[in-house]
Amino acid sequence: MQPEEIALEGTAAAMAGKDRVAVSVELLFREHYARMVGMLARLTGDRAHSEEIASDVFHKLSQRPALLHGADDLTAWIYRVATNAGFDALRTNSRRRKREEAASSAGLHEAVPDALDSLLAEERRTRVRAVLESLKPRDAQLLLLRANGLAYRELAATLGIEPGSVGTMLARAEADFEKKFRARYGEQV
Repeated sequence: MQPEEIALEGTAAAMAGKDRVAVSVELLFREHYARMVGMLARLTGDRAHSEEIASDVFHKLSQRPALLHGADDLTAWIYRVATNAGFDALRTNSRRRKREEAASSAGLHEAVPDALDSLLAEERRTRVRAVLESLKPRDAQLLLLRANGLAYRELAATLGIEPGSVGTMLARAEADFEKKFRARYGEQV
């Protein structure tokens, strides 16, 4: 066998491996992208940014082919990376959001009834995000993922906790959220 034949053989093997990686990532993308974007949009309040974050998660996965061959649960990995990226984006945009809130409060008196309802709904979402930011990261992730429809076993796998502990942890996180929401805003959740 000549050296160029060996090089070609290695290239063909590498291409076949990349094709398997691409197919695996594409299957995961098709299965989880829409759900992940919805979850991130609820967290960040920005659908376009949520789509970018979700795309980045799948790009990161495609750059780590070893994850695709491991025994680890990829669903848990992609949701964990997505929620961490979502919380990072939330913290990064915190100051900008505060300026926008101040500007929207100043324009509240000029709103028409439909616009008022929309503004109040956005204010409520902003309050929920602010309280989520004040929770422990795992509690905030737990509440966000549960609100996105993940089952207890999926929550356990994503957060790396025992399935039997999910209910208790979820109840505590909900109680902590409600307590902080009422303390901060003085109203029902």
